[in-house]
Formats: sequence, structure tokens, C-alpha cells
Amino acid sequence: MTVNQTQDEIIEEFSELSDWMDRYAYIIDLGNTLPEFPEKEKTPQNLIEGCQSRVWITASRNDDKTIHFQADSDALIVKGIVSLLLKVLNDHTPTEILDADLYFIDKIGLSTHLSPTRSNGLVAMVKQIKNYALAFKTLDEAAHA
Repeated sequence: MTVNQTQDEIIEEFSELSDWMDRYAYIIDLGNTLPEFPEKEKTPQNLIEGCQSRVWITASRNDDKTIHFQADSDALIVKGIVSLLLKVLNDHTPTEILDADLYFIDKIGLSTHLSPTRSNGLVAMVKQIKNYALAFKTLDEAAHA
């Protein structure tokens, strides 16, 4: 699925949940579906700056040159939010990730229902994911130069 198809699917899922208590419960459930994050990866280098809670994100390359992210958080809602980001951006090319307009965040109402510190954390997570994509794209371009 493309980035936008996945975002549209998320928007559809959230449209079926009318109140925000249900939406928060769903976000927490999504966080519980994240694959186990290796303890050895919970390092300062993988910790996202700007998040009130602790969030770790790592990135690796798949054989087809797409990027695979892993993440974890010590806060249930944040873990769910990062799982949404990974659902949209995982296993895409660096260019697809860098060009992604993450409109689902506004469409599901997440940006207006997060505290300012959580909103800052969301921005920091997106920035880190895009930084990984930029680093891999730069490596690819250097290899072809």
C-alpha cells in the first residue's frame, strides 16, 4: 500500500470511533501491537529528543532498499502514536518517506487532542523518522556518485 492509502485507511478506522475516549483506547491498543523492541536498542542515540515520555526509534534497510523502523515508548498513548507513524511510513523508500504529507494526523483530530508536550513529541518523532530517511537517501546518492 502507498503512504496515502494507509493514511486513508487510518482515517476510515478513526471515523468509526465517535468519541475521544474510544479513540484513545484504540491508539493504546495499536501501541500494544508493536513488535518487541530490543532492550539493547534503548540507548541514548535512539532516544527521541523533545518528547516528554521516552521514545526510541531505530531504522534499518530492507533488501529492497526500503526502510524498516522499530520503536517503543514508556507511555501507552505515545506508543500508540508512534505505531500509527510506523504503520504509515514503515517499509517505504527514503523518497516516499521524505515526500509524505502526513495529513492523517489532522484528519483524525490527533493534533487538536494532544497536549502541547505530546504534540511536540509527535513532531520530534516525525522529524527523526524523516532524518533517518534523509540519511539513507544521502548514502544511496553517494554510492551512485
